[in-house]
Amino acid sequence: MKITRLAAHRPLLLSTVLLLAACGRAEPVEDLPSQDQLAAAANAEAARAMAAAKAETPASRNYVNVERGFSITFPEGWRKDAAASTADGVVYQDPGAGADVRIFWQPSDGDKALREIVEAANAGAEGVSGDFIGDNEYRGTANDGEGNNVAIRLLKRADGSIVTASFVYPEMLSEQYQTMAERTLDSLKIFAPKAQTPDSDAAPAASNAAEAAR
Repeated sequence: MKITRLAAHRPLLLSTVLLLAACGRAEPVEDLPSQDQLAAAANAEAARAMAAAKAETPASRNYVNVERGFSITFPEGWRKDAAASTADGVVYQDPGAGADVRIFWQPSDGDKALREIVEAANAGAEGVSGDFIGDNEYRGTANDGEGNNVAIRLLKRADGSIVTASFVYPEMLSEQYQTMAERTLDSLKIFAPKAQTPDSDAAPAASNAAEAAR
């Protein structure tokens, strides 16, 4: 199958230290800031620090496809390949390393079991190794024959449709990407698609973004 705080609070700490230092100057008592003023200044600085941190944070790495019912968390710094993405899924790439993550939904293939589908797809692949986790999940690895390793995870839904996520990276960079691939695929979640939950307005986010970012 051809399947990649303290630091944030430094402005606040520095501001508070400067304010406290100012209190030690030889100034009239009536000119000294009150405790309420100090607290207000500290809170304002904290708000500015949070706003600055938010402004510097890249767009969310949690991709949620409400229509198809799945979500995944991409590695930090990766970019969406808009040309390769569709309503059924998305592709994200590592800008300079030739690695990418692809996750797509595909409709039911009749009454075929996941094992049948995987075995048929693996027939012409190289170095395939994997395991089935129950009847509706498959985790495996392979080589695409072009110098890339492929880590893959397939989840079959109750309606027979399948969500496939693959992480492709250069074989020579296995040490750098293998753990990243595992964590990214671990973050794949499936849930009821929008068509099956007409009363639901909120889409669930990838629940382990923090773990995936480590």
